[in-house]
Amino acid sequence: MPKTLIATFIAAALLTVHPASSRDREYDDIFVVKESSEVPTVVVSGSVVPFKEVTLAAQLPGRVKFIAGIEGEAFEIGTTLVALEEDELLAKRSSAYAQLAAADAELRNAGVQYSRELWSPQSKSAPGGMAIPNLFDQMFTRPAEDFFGQRDRGAERSADLYASSTRMEQARSSMMQAQSEIRAIDAKLRDAKSLAPFDGVIMEKFVEEGDTVQPGQPLLKFADVTWLQIEMDVPARLAQGLQPMSVLQNAATFDDHPEPVAVRVAQIFPMADVQRHTIKVKFDIPQGVSKPGMYARVLIPDTSGPNNSQLPVIPSTAIRYRGSLPVVYIQNEQGAPELRMIRQGKQLDNGMTMVLSGIAPGDRVYPNPGPDIMSRSRGE
Repeated sequence: MPKTLIATFIAAALLTVHPASSRDREYDDIFVVKESSEVPTVVVSGSVVPFKEVTLAAQLPGRVKFIAGIEGEAFEIGTTLVALEEDELLAKRSSAYAQLAAADAELRNAGVQYSRELWSPQSKSAPGGMAIPNLFDQMFTRPAEDFFGQRDRGAERSADLYASSTRMEQARSSMMQAQSEIRAIDAKLRDAKSLAPFDGVIMEKFVEEGDTVQPGQPLLKFADVTWLQIEMDVPARLAQGLQPMSVLQNAATFDDHPEPVAVRVAQIFPMADVQRHTIKVKFDIPQGVSKPGMYARVLIPDTSGPNNSQLPVIPSTAIRYRGSLPVVYIQNEQGAPELRMIRQGKQLDNGMTMVLSGIAPGDRVYPNPGPDIMSRSRGE
């Protein structure tokens, strides 16, 4: 037989057999959807927040004269983060100390006058004079006043002592008032500085040096980012299945860390939102996984359904995406591939993924859909 005839025969055989056989092999690779023994989960989204976060606000009016740093810089507890101008307060403090010194001098003077009146009463020496007039008063005037009862020297002495003690009390009151003013000014001086309440970093600044602020105006946001949490609003029916300190394995994914990680239920708030009827829940996440403000998704077990073990599972490789929507290709009754949109659930450790909706147990899914299956499902 000529070589050209043999080559023509082989080429015709290949054209006849190859397309059908390759397609048959591709379609024979079918996975029958099974039911899962896992508890169904629902994806709930939230945000990554610091474990501790405070917003420092101005306590008195003034001009900002100092800011410790910029966003992202770390500071230890007790460090001055923001300081306001305090010249006026320092002037008032000096005036108060001057008043305190004057009151102290008045108190000492009143004490001396009281002692003198106690040991050398003025009522015994007055009126008085020098030489002959004084001698006349002592020999004739005072005995005559005592004899006729026209003068009570004991009452005069008591009045003089009372006046001296009153001046002492007034001086003590002035000292206490000055000390109170000093304490009030010291408190305002402390309020003029915003200190770091714990070790952390500056998250956001609301003012700059030179800005004039009023009481209550936010200055900066300070947070402890050593530990991070996920904060989210969970539907009430899902929150019922959560317990404090319980761990959800491989339940959380992040935009900057797509690999699933385990999270721990840190706090379940006792009150639901009156409008959305959701409950705020916080989850602890491992260190170094994400950053504050990032978007996070958590697979929360749904224990509210009557039959929690009937969710289908499929190979994770069967899932494709149209934009951001997950889809799979199933084999319909005619044996042709058909596109089906699904709602993706929890990804299991054995390479399988739970499906919340879109397919049912018994459906035939292509576990590794190739380009030929995708094109045929679109009718090409």
